[in-house]
Amino acid sequence: MLMSILIDEKTNVLIQGLTGTIAQRHALNMKKNNTNILAGVAPKKGGTQVNGWPIFDTVSQALDHIQVDLSLIYAPPMIAANAIMESIETGIETIVCVTEGIPQHDMYRVYKRLTESNSILLGPCSPGVTSPGKSKVGFLPDQICLPGNVGVVGKSGTLTYEICYQMKLEGIGQSSIVGIGGDPIKGLSFKDVIQLFEEDDETDVIVMVGEIGGVEEEEAAEYIKKYVSKSVVAFIAGKNAPKDVPMGHAGALISGGEGGYEEKVNNLKHNGIHVAKSIFEVTNLVKSFYVVDQK
Repeated sequence: MLMSILIDEKTNVLIQGLTGTIAQRHALNMKKNNTNILAGVAPKKGGTQVNGWPIFDTVSQALDHIQVDLSLIYAPPMIAANAIMESIETGIETIVCVTEGIPQHDMYRVYKRLTESNSILLGPCSPGVTSPGKSKVGFLPDQICLPGNVGVVGKSGTLTYEICYQMKLEGIGQSSIVGIGGDPIKGLSFKDVIQLFEEDDETDVIVMVGEIGGVEEEEAAEYIKKYVSKSVVAFIAGKNAPKDVPMGHAGALISGGEGGYEEKVNNLKHNGIHVAKSIFEVTNLVKSFYVVDQK
């Protein structure tokens, strides 16, 4: 039986913002992927139902009736931070936030409270996490998924989708796919997720999908060199991006001599990570290690 990180088919899920059209559509897809959604939260809509799921006004009210392991947040940007805080304050262990565009000053407040709690946050601006064949929260496409033994973590949802799909075409599946989001202030980092993959008995190879900007990939590389025994393949997006110009995600900015493509690639290689020059080369590298590690 394949293992997974962060979620499995027994994870009890609460969706904050479930009454929204997009959240409802995604929830039905999650249900098809064996996700155990118990209820939703939407202020002033408590006592109603959405597709058979009961709706509560607050997270606290929901917890009076059900046991929740994970809260998935679909709240709009201006109130999403408060939704995260509500889950933290009620002691929910795992929080996943897919909302994009949360003001940074709100996320500073969330991050400070998060460090004082026992909760972990994936996101914001995360496409979610899926363990193919077991469970899914968020909106990672089913078409890219195949149960297997490669753990994938990425900032860019689109690049992560394409890399997983290319591996799937070669018959290489994933133990879990995790989108950490590209915002500069967020919860779980590359290092955090890679640690989870290192501890997962059914993950044999790890793929890190990074991008220019910041030093998160470099911090992960140093951790990998010291503590990770599994083969790690990386791809860095943004090779031809100009300096001092934001590209894509809020964190994808090369500035002050940090975060450039060459700097990142050299650092990763120095720390023993196999760096692919293209998304197609990722599959070839993974294939070689995947075969070895399956023996």
